[in-house]
Amino acid sequence: MDKYLIVGLGNVGSEYEQTRHNTGFMVLDAFAKASNIVFEDRRYGFVGQTMLKGRKVFLLKPSTFMNLSGNAVRYWLNEEHIEQEHLLVVSDDVALPLGAFRLKASGSNGGHNGLGHIQQLIGQQYARLRMGIGNDYPRGAQIDWVLGRYSEEELQTLQPSIDTAVEIIRSFVLAGIDITMNQYNKLGKK
Repeated sequence: MDKYLIVGLGNVGSEYEQTRHNTGFMVLDAFAKASNIVFEDRRYGFVGQTMLKGRKVFLLKPSTFMNLSGNAVRYWLNEEHIEQEHLLVVSDDVALPLGAFRLKASGSNGGHNGLGHIQQLIGQQYARLRMGIGNDYPRGAQIDWVLGRYSEEELQTLQPSIDTAVEIIRSFVLAGIDITMNQYNKLGKK
């Protein structure tokens, strides 16, 4: 049976809820809600699972904190014997405007610490869905920006791309990365 690991990056704890850096968690929460999936507190993270047309899908929200996300990803890939091409990581990205998104089959970490740690441990060959959070902050204030909470207005701008991200996860599992990129990347430009 084919298995897939979908990882949403973020930080655990109520002080990080609805922050820009937790956009990956927000996407997985939306996917879980749409599919009636419940997360359980497991090793290195909160894990949910479901079946999509005969494929087993694991959802992972690492509890390692952002900068050590690779520990959780590597553990669950190995634990469940999931091939790296069946891994999709959802993260926030300051290089994309709020509400934009970009799906890539592999590539650099773009300066993102969570993606950077995953790359250190397993390499660059994994799919990632980068969710734009914008970069409307003064020089030197990036940490405050990514750890800042979304405003109501920003959440309204973000919600359609979260909804699309849920579709992208389904498509990634059912149709593969190439078809999914062709279908959705044109929708992700803002």
